[in-house]
Amino acid sequence: MIERKFVAQKIKEFQIQEFIEQNLKKVGHSHTKLVKTPLGEKIVIFASRPGLVVGRKGENIKKLTKVLKRKFNLENPQIEISEVENPNLDAQIVAEKIANSLERFGTQKFKGVGHKTMADVMGAGAMGVEIIISGKIPGARAKSWRFYQGYLKKCGNASLQVKKAVTQAQLKTGIVGVKVSIMPGDIVLPDRFEVLKNVQEEAKQEAKPAEEKKEEKKERAPRRKKQDKEKKEEKKEPEEKVN
Repeated sequence: MIERKFVAQKIKEFQIQEFIEQNLKKVGHSHTKLVKTPLGEKIVIFASRPGLVVGRKGENIKKLTKVLKRKFNLENPQIEISEVENPNLDAQIVAEKIANSLERFGTQKFKGVGHKTMADVMGAGAMGVEIIISGKIPGARAKSWRFYQGYLKKCGNASLQVKKAVTQAQLKTGIVGVKVSIMPGDIVLPDRFEVLKNVQEEAKQEAKPAEEKKEEKKERAPRRKKQDKEKKEEKKEPEEKVN
């Protein structure tokens, strides 16, 4: 029975998130987080343009609160709007931006939209980005176009930190799918390493005595040759005197 309660609760949370996502299109909606408080349910909406989510004098928030209370039987829902710091690193916002651009300008400029979006994401500090646009673009036959730049992990533990999003653009020719994968620049990869300054200085200090020894050997070599010559000359001199 306890497991069923947890499953039912998670399904309810997913339905709330899906409902908010459908109602907050074209406002830069990223994701929704649900938190339980003693006063009731707290719903945190992350968006790039909070002003459009709130509406004039908070009309949109009031309507959304009433609908959530009636449809999902919430006692006291409290909606809080949080602004996304860097929208170009959020996969959902980027995918929504591409879909809006395709609906606005059509399929003729899809390459320009893809390259510009990719440049904006990389300029924001991402390690890698992949954009896949699939549908009847630009002709009547369905194709998939891939825009890729940087470094993007596809497997392993590091791939779990890659942000992914999927959305759709409704055009006259049909529905076009947009898939975005972004690898943030703050991910620590297992094969990444840094050389510390202290280690470099120690290596230089260890290399100095070796170089000094080589120089000393070079200086000693001519001295030894001179000493050997002097000894040979000393041996020859007494032999000449005896004769």
